[in-house]
Amino acid sequence: MTLGKSVTKAVIPAAGLGTRFLPATKAMPKEMLPVVDQPAIQYVVEEAVRAGLTDLLMVTGRQKRALEDHFDREPSLEHALELKGDLDRLEAVRHASRLGPLHYVRQGDPKGLGHAVLCARQHVGDEPFAVLLGDDLIDERDELLTAMIGVQARTGGSVVALIEVDPAEISAYGCADISAIPGEEHVRVNRLVEKPDVADAPSNLAVIGRYVLHPEIFDVLEETSPGRGGEIQLTDALQTLAVSDCEGGGVYGVVFRGRRYDTGDKLSYLKAVISIAADRVEFGEELRAWMKEFVS
Repeated sequence: MTLGKSVTKAVIPAAGLGTRFLPATKAMPKEMLPVVDQPAIQYVVEEAVRAGLTDLLMVTGRQKRALEDHFDREPSLEHALELKGDLDRLEAVRHASRLGPLHYVRQGDPKGLGHAVLCARQHVGDEPFAVLLGDDLIDERDELLTAMIGVQARTGGSVVALIEVDPAEISAYGCADISAIPGEEHVRVNRLVEKPDVADAPSNLAVIGRYVLHPEIFDVLEETSPGRGGEIQLTDALQTLAVSDCEGGGVYGVVFRGRRYDTGDKLSYLKAVISIAADRVEFGEELRAWMKEFVS
């Protein structure tokens, strides 16, 4: 494989309808649901910036204008906070608009994650890039994306993030059949299956929402037919690359054992909020004490 350019671009799909959180998401993007005191999508953007990515593209859909507004300047609000001397909140508001150049493209019809990634083709061009899904929040103390970028640079292929899950839950995820690589911490992905039946799953290794992809993925997605759910599945395109010997072929995995917060459904979202809040310096200790009292 030919080793190519460094990864500087991130694609953040954010066009989903958020139906699992209705009615809260009737007029507000699910990505704007607060996790303690900032929207979930901001954690994802901050992660990309910490990993050294300098060019961020958000793939949005209808009624997603709030995403652009959040990462834009709000001079009147900033002025009001400045007049009040509320400098901490002023800095928090300004921080979101300083995270880096964000670009936006509309997906149009929601045809699946693979289609959302394909919408980024013109912006990304012919270079490897990261994809970060907003449902998975990775703790800032765990440098998963940085590790994945390093694996992509060494292998020249595409890289997925994997976690071990209860085998009974694997049907909710894309699932990977893997082989160890002697002397390496990352693994080779032999096969990917989107949401397999428990009895047919090749492992309990689930694909989570972090990818570092070779641009060859775009050509493959162009030829990928709708799969499970009638959508163009990124997993199906990655399966094609996993067994390909062309440039950009080969898929590798980083098995993540760090702190991950799932905001994909109501219960998981509540767990994420509590987990992150419990680690906050300003009120974490008091919250943990209250939780012990509440549970008892």
